[in-house]
Amino acid sequence: MTFQRKLLLGVSGMVLPALLVGAEAIRSNALERHALEALGTSLGRNRTYAELETAMFNQSEVIWRHLTGFDPDARKEFELSGQVVLYWYDRWHSELEPGQEQTADAVLQIQRQFTAVGDSIFHLTQAGRREQAYRLAAVELRGRLQPALTALNRQIYRRTRESSVQAAFGRVEAIIDTERRILVVIVAGTLVLGLSLAWAMAKSLVRPINQLRGAMAVVGSGDLEHPIQVTSQDEIGDLARAFVGMTESLRQSRTEMFRLNDELGAKVAQLEQAQSQLVQSEKLASIGEMAAGVAHGLRNPLASLRAAAQLVLRHPGSPAAGEQLRAILDEVDRLDRRITHLLTFSRPAPFRPGLERVDAVVQAVLPAFAERLRVQRVALTVELDPALPEIPADPMRLEQALLEVIGNALDAMPDGGRLSLSAAPADGEGRQPGVAFTIVDSGRGIPPETLREVGQPFFTTRPEGTGLGIATARRFIEQHGGRLTLESQVGVGTTVRVWLPLGAIPAAPSVVTDPA
Repeated sequence: MTFQRKLLLGVSGMVLPALLVGAEAIRSNALERHALEALGTSLGRNRTYAELETAMFNQSEVIWRHLTGFDPDARKEFELSGQVVLYWYDRWHSELEPGQEQTADAVLQIQRQFTAVGDSIFHLTQAGRREQAYRLAAVELRGRLQPALTALNRQIYRRTRESSVQAAFGRVEAIIDTERRILVVIVAGTLVLGLSLAWAMAKSLVRPINQLRGAMAVVGSGDLEHPIQVTSQDEIGDLARAFVGMTESLRQSRTEMFRLNDELGAKVAQLEQAQSQLVQSEKLASIGEMAAGVAHGLRNPLASLRAAAQLVLRHPGSPAAGEQLRAILDEVDRLDRRITHLLTFSRPAPFRPGLERVDAVVQAVLPAFAERLRVQRVALTVELDPALPEIPADPMRLEQALLEVIGNALDAMPDGGRLSLSAAPADGEGRQPGVAFTIVDSGRGIPPETLREVGQPFFTTRPEGTGLGIATARRFIEQHGGRLTLESQVGVGTTVRVWLPLGAIPAAPSVVTDPA
C-alpha cells in the first residue's frame, strides 16, 4: 500500500465518526419530527372536539332563541345543528385512540339528551305550553346538560393534554436515550478504530524510516558495503531504493577514486623522481657555473702571480724584484677578497634582526668609502628624512648590502662624478609602510642588454670583478622582506632603489651551507 493510500485510509478513519454522528443526528431528527407530528395530531383532535363542542352549544342557543320567539326558523336550524354535531362527532370519533370509547359514548349520550330535550321543548311550544317549555329548558339545559357538557369538556381537554404531552415527552426521552447509547458506541468505536489505525500506520511508517535512518548512519560513517533491505512498497520504499542506488554509485565512485589515487600516487612518484633528477641537474649546473666563475676569476691572477714569481726567482737581486713582490701581494689580496665574496654568498652569517635606526646604519657605512671618494674625486650627497622610523633589520647584512651597492657605484666612476644617497618613508605594494633607499651615480651606465643580467651570480663586466656584489646585496635585501631594483642609462648613470618594510621582525631565513 502506498503512502498516499495510507493517508487516505487514516483520513477516512477520522471522517467515519463524523459521518456516523451525522447519520445519528439525521435519524434522531426524523424521530423527533415524528413525535412532533404525533403531538400535532393529538392537538388536532382537540381542535375537532372544539368544533364539536361549539356545535353542541349552538344547539342550546337555537333552543333559547326559539323560546324567545324571535326565530321562527329555529326548528329547522336545530335539526341542521344536530347534523353538524353528528358530523364533528364522527370526525372526532375516527381520530380517537383505542381506550377512549367511554369518553366518546359519554359525549354521544349528552348529545342524544340535548336532542331529546330540544324535541320536547319544540313540542311544548307548538302545543302552546311555552311556560312549561321554558321551565324544562331551564332545568334540563341550563341546570343539567350544559354543566355536564362543560365538566366533560374539561375532562376531555385535560386528558388530551396530558396524554399528548406525556406521549411526546416519552418519545423524546426514548429518542435521547437511544441517541446517547448510539453516541457512546460511536465514540468507543472511534477510539478503538483510531488507535488501531494509528498503531498500524505508525508501524508501517516508523519502522521503515528507522531502518532507513540506521542504514544512512552506517553508510554516513563510511561503510558503503552495508546491506540495505527494502521491504516497504510505498514512497518510503522508493526513497530507500533511491538511497540504495546512491550508495551503489558512491561505492563505484570510491572504487574509481581509489584507482585514480593509485594512478596519481604513481604519477607523483614519477614527478618526485623527475624533480629529484632536475634538482640534481640544477645543482650540478650551479656547481659548474660557480666552478667556471671561480676558475675565470682565479686563472688570470694566478697567471700574473706565476709570471711575477718567475721574474723574482730569475732576478732576485734586481730592483724590479721588489715591485714584483708587491704585485704578488696585491694579487693575493685581490684573490682573498674574491674568496671572501664567494664565502659570503654561499655561506652567509646567521640572520639576527632587530630594530635599527636608518641614519645610524648609513653613517656606519660612509666612513669605509671616504678615501675612495677623495682619491676618485667623487662628490657625495646624503639626504636623510628626519621622520625616518626604525626598521626591523640585521645591521650587518644591511650594511653589507649598502657597501656592495655603493662600491659598485664608485667602480662605475673611476674618473670622478657625483654620488647621491637618500632615504625616506615610502609605501610598498598593497600600501605597506616601509623605507626607501635611493643610490644614484653619474657613471658610464649599463646597456639594456647587460642590465638584465646584473645581479646574477658570477656575472660581471669588470675583469677584476667577482659577479657576486649585487647578487649578495639583493639576497640580503630580500631576506629582510624588501626588494632591490636597478635603472640605468648609458652615459647618464645608474639608480639603485632599495625598499625595506616596517612592522614585525622577519623570521630568520634558512642558511645555505652548500651551494651544491
